[in-house]
Amino acid sequence: MDIRTTKLELLKTILENDNIEFIQRVADFVKKEKTDFWNELSLAEQKEIKKGVEELDNGKRVSYESFLKKIS
Repeated sequence: MDIRTTKLELLKTILENDNIEFIQRVADFVKKEKTDFWNELSLAEQKEIKKGVEELDNGKRVSYESFLKKIS
């Protein structure tokens, strides 16, 4: 089955269904899939991630083994 057929069948299922809970679950799922996780992070979390990426870009890295020794 190709993607176009799958989309049409899904659309048909939604259109033929009068169960408001089902429709709401589908709508919530679609909305959630469109949400970019970045926008759900706090500004502090975004800042920390950007800082980490910048450090990696500047060559500041720690080996996995070294990291494990620090947290053990």
